[in-house]
Amino acid sequence: MKSAWSDRDAEAAIAAYAPSGVPRDLALRIYSTRLLGRDPKLVLHGGGNTSLKTRLRDLAGDGVDVLCVKGSGWDMGTIEPAGLPAVRLAPLLKLRARDALSDEDMVRVQRANLIDPASPNPSVETLLHAFLPHAVVDHTHSTAILSIVDQANSRELCDEVYNGRIGFVPYVMPGFALAKAAADVFDKNPKVEGLILDKHGLFSFGKDARESYERTVELVTRAEERIAKNRKSVFVSAQLPQAAMPLADVAPILRGACALADEASEGAWRRLILDFRTSDQILNFVNGAEIARYANAGVVTPDHTIRTKNWPLVVTAPDAARPADTAQNIRAAAQAFIGNYRAYFARQNARAGNTKKMLDPLPRIALVPGVGLFGLSRSKKDAALVADLAEVAIESITDAEAIGRYQPISEADMFDMEYWSLEQAKLGGAKELPLAGQVSVVTGAGGAIGAATAKAFVIAGAEVVLLDIDENAAKKSASAIKGALAFGCDVTDAKAVQAAFDKIAAHFGGVDIVVSNAGAAWTGRIGEVSDEVLRKSFELNFFAHQNVAQAATRIMLAQGIGGCLLFNVSKASVNPGPDFGPYALPKAATFALVRQYALDYGKDGIRANGVNADRIRSGLLTADFLTERSKARGVSEKEYMSGNLLQREVTADDVAQAFVAQALALKTTGSIVTVDGGNIGAALR
Repeated sequence: MKSAWSDRDAEAAIAAYAPSGVPRDLALRIYSTRLLGRDPKLVLHGGGNTSLKTRLRDLAGDGVDVLCVKGSGWDMGTIEPAGLPAVRLAPLLKLRARDALSDEDMVRVQRANLIDPASPNPSVETLLHAFLPHAVVDHTHSTAILSIVDQANSRELCDEVYNGRIGFVPYVMPGFALAKAAADVFDKNPKVEGLILDKHGLFSFGKDARESYERTVELVTRAEERIAKNRKSVFVSAQLPQAAMPLADVAPILRGACALADEASEGAWRRLILDFRTSDQILNFVNGAEIARYANAGVVTPDHTIRTKNWPLVVTAPDAARPADTAQNIRAAAQAFIGNYRAYFARQNARAGNTKKMLDPLPRIALVPGVGLFGLSRSKKDAALVADLAEVAIESITDAEAIGRYQPISEADMFDMEYWSLEQAKLGGAKELPLAGQVSVVTGAGGAIGAATAKAFVIAGAEVVLLDIDENAAKKSASAIKGALAFGCDVTDAKAVQAAFDKIAAHFGGVDIVVSNAGAAWTGRIGEVSDEVLRKSFELNFFAHQNVAQAATRIMLAQGIGGCLLFNVSKASVNPGPDFGPYALPKAATFALVRQYALDYGKDGIRANGVNADRIRSGLLTADFLTERSKARGVSEKEYMSGNLLQREVTADDVAQAFVAQALALKTTGSIVTVDGGNIGAALR
């Protein structure tokens, strides 16, 4: 690898932080940490840590020697001064004289000696940084170095590559014991330029930020050069079907197979979001005849296990010619994974004294021969993070197999790391939102109701896709909603709708909730309206709903974990009003459509419900039309909008909340909820 150090950028960092009182050495420490954190071959997503020994003033104004070390939860690629909390160094150094120190006491001591008590918890490897005498220390999980150390003969390989330039620390779980062991290895040869932590990663150090950073680069480069030397080809491919099943068909089957029924709430499922990756390297890996051996051996570094679990789900190659067999094979593989995980937990928890509570047994990585890999998690963001880690692991395992035989830490060590309280704390303990793990699609998203509904579902924790015939309108709505996906789709075109849902399935893995909201109002006396107008209205206000529901139902059936179809049926479906036939007739048909889906797919766990809304400003009815109607009645627009029993204006947000409530009502189907402030003429009988 090449050094990315730039004197100009380093000086710019010093100048940028100087007004905030950040000293030069700390500014350079931030700069070099970011250089390390931005290279995925070194660290990913909060992994690794760095430190600086310096002198700062405490809250009383006294100068004190401190260790500025990466705080838990901070990402090295974007770190700021707050991400390197300062800890009094002297009390940390005293701890080395102890024979043992519990994790809880280690955390308490570190927090008790923070210069700023509001700072985040220092890294779990703070003591290792403290016990090394160098001003700057870097810890990375280089893919190349992991390929060297994840071998049975890792010490011999390290001796060959580094010829005594670095110390070798046999695997010890992070914490006090590892800090002591690493310091003891260093003391035996204080001239070493770094420490290899077997099965774990690299510690490098120097007198300043540049020396430590460029030493990391040089040590990693040597590992890369060894991997390129006498390299053997990998992997021999297994026999695959002539044609693989399309991604949009595979993903929903896989996603449904990797869901877990909630025993405490009938009808609820713990769903995961998928993130797909493929490349020549990934396909070479997943298509290998020995994938069951090397993929299931364990994680390339213990730091990954809290996000990826210790092994992936490996399924048989999906065969486009045998879709039913493919679905059965994927579901059987997922059930086997869950069973194996439960057995692993029972086995290792008994060894550990039965003190742990099992995490969910679902896979976090799925490897699909002929297709690629999937990251799985409770959000798209986290699924993508898992997929990133999986790609890095594939590169590291491939290189390990090219120079030897991949052998990471043992199952017992993996369990201790996965269920280590300090490691789990990195994920945070925030309460999950009610629709976490679910994918929601909203049509007519460029309008007020669609935009409000999309926003409400995002707030409730769902992944949201906005569809509108006007792609710019959909994207405009999505721009105000963090994390939403938007694209154009003519819902009156069945093929376009199917293509859109295929894209959604490929992107997220499937669909759980659909809000079929697109519509527009055509008016005219029914005996005089043209066929063209009536047919246009039916295409958008009825057939479009059927197109969307059909496309969604196909995916929901493939998933096998139920779903929710929600329709905007409008007050006109039961109370049309004069000259409203062209709009009311297809809406009445959509009302019947709701009930029919409830009848036909209830046994599959698919619920169908509707919202009957009236007089929503800038909703299906244009503002001009509402003004015209209010003038015709001799009332102001405001009076017209609040012309209901409660005399309150009903907003798009009110309709959106009704849709969210229906999505959460797991035991309600065939229901129509009225959102109109009270209109007896539109009340259901």
